[in-house]
Amino acid sequence: MSKHRLPSAPVPPLKRAHFLQPSSSSSAPVSTTFDDAFYDELILSIFSFLGSTDLCAIQATNSNWARLASDNQLWKALYLRDYGRPRLRGGRGFVGRADGREVKPLPGRAKPDNLKDWKWMYRISSNWRSGRCSVENMNTPVDLALSQTSEVPRSLPRTRTDKTHVLLAGSLTIVAQSDSCLRPSLYVHGGAVATHKLVCRSTFHNTLTRITALALDQSPPNKPCQPSLRPSHHIRLVALLSTGEFSVFNLDYTTPSSNSSPKLAYVPSSTTRSLSAPITHAAYHHPVLVTLSDSFVLTIYDLSNDSVSLVQTLTSFTSHPPSSLVLSAMPTLGTYKLVLAYAVPVYPAHWSVGATELIISHSNTMSPSSSHPFDSTTSGLTAPSGPLEVSTTRTARAFDVPQGWIDERKLETIREQWGRKVTQVADTQTDGKWVVLAPGDTPHTSPPSSSSNPHTSPQPTAHSTIATAHHSPTHLQLYRLHLPSSSGVSHTPKLSFVRTLHGPIGPVSALALADGRCVSLGVNGGIWVWDLEGSDTGGAVVASPISLNMEESELVEKGTVVFDERRIVSAGVRGVELRRFDV
Repeated sequence: MSKHRLPSAPVPPLKRAHFLQPSSSSSAPVSTTFDDAFYDELILSIFSFLGSTDLCAIQATNSNWARLASDNQLWKALYLRDYGRPRLRGGRGFVGRADGREVKPLPGRAKPDNLKDWKWMYRISSNWRSGRCSVENMNTPVDLALSQTSEVPRSLPRTRTDKTHVLLAGSLTIVAQSDSCLRPSLYVHGGAVATHKLVCRSTFHNTLTRITALALDQSPPNKPCQPSLRPSHHIRLVALLSTGEFSVFNLDYTTPSSNSSPKLAYVPSSTTRSLSAPITHAAYHHPVLVTLSDSFVLTIYDLSNDSVSLVQTLTSFTSHPPSSLVLSAMPTLGTYKLVLAYAVPVYPAHWSVGATELIISHSNTMSPSSSHPFDSTTSGLTAPSGPLEVSTTRTARAFDVPQGWIDERKLETIREQWGRKVTQVADTQTDGKWVVLAPGDTPHTSPPSSSSNPHTSPQPTAHSTIATAHHSPTHLQLYRLHLPSSSGVSHTPKLSFVRTLHGPIGPVSALALADGRCVSLGVNGGIWVWDLEGSDTGGAVVASPISLNMEESELVEKGTVVFDERRIVSAGVRGVELRRFDV
């Protein structure tokens, strides 16, 4: 067999020469630099051992290093190494954003992950960790009118009957004041659009009413039946009034309009209104709407087929506000999971935190059907039928005293739990995985006595500043909520204490919790952020507190704080403020 001969064609030139070729007219050697001696791939491999600070520093060396240090795949590996998840944390629902950054890919060779600007994502996450952000005031027309007529000083907002309600939907911010008036309104703010006003009309004419809660649909957007059609940009928004009525708006979050009228309106009967009004919390995952009143009456509505039907009403004599709701869909078609976190009494005159899981499903989980009753895009699937109802419930408490005789190990557990009880609760929040309790103890008053009224809730006090022997009113308690599946060996849920979150100076006014991240707003305006997935007990300060005396603290309304993956919106002593981390 003859040997294989090499082709006579010349070898293609190198991608880049390793060294400079000396000139034939000069015999003097030419020095070799780092850039000339190595290929780009080898330099990128060396850069992969550097941290974010070093990568940013070496960009000032020359244009070639600036180009290589900004490589998208290099920052992707660094982002996954430092932050774990391939996305920005804190988002809710499926509302898209139009103000993101993307890398222009090669034609026909792009994958969804390659479109992300990983360096920009790293910068946003780093700002969250350090508390670096920009601040923008978002006073609504109602705030401006009050500031001109109120006798309260300009630096403090007017005392209102309830808090300011805020929702985040993509790049939109929805704000609603809770002042009593004839025509309560929502204000929709957007980065590239003007402020729009949505009016909630009540059927009780000449009656003062106010907005008591807002809820944004958390279900995925409807997909078009034909691939050539554009996906829907509409979101569903529910505004609930103090009369027990609520309106459902269908809002285009890309181009909102002030002419949007409610798509659905619900007027409760006199009997239902006396039980469930006013509503303080609501959770919406189309077609299921769950509301919770201040007397802890839980009401479930079915909003399918462009109508509203009351499904079930539940109440509790062992659960008390403050509370929070999280509603999500389960893998089983037509099944939803509701998680509640709330305050529970501890003998003789203290409080702790508890959580309850409710599974909401149809009476007939599976039945022959040609289409889904709630979404026409799922035609061909076998859909459940029958009315919605709560099928199962499970409850876990942070303070659990075992029955009967106990040994030394259980006694030590009880003593540890006893040290975490509080005399008052400022707020409780959950995202379905974590539960956070904010104490609201008062320093100069005795512990409140137990009330015979089952719906008497612990009321926070604005001037709580000192710590007790076991806890501090400014130290938050973090719990892990374990909800094992029904197929597991143990079906008992657990609420386990994880650690204490340190940072705030002064009492907490409101909490927000989502996607393993917690944000607290203090009565004094201080804002802190914690990463619950990490092991660090300390947080990052986003806004420094301001000095308030006793009289000023009593004038401050109940605060509100919400956040998504790029911003925090707070309503408190400073008014309504927007803090952006994509700077």
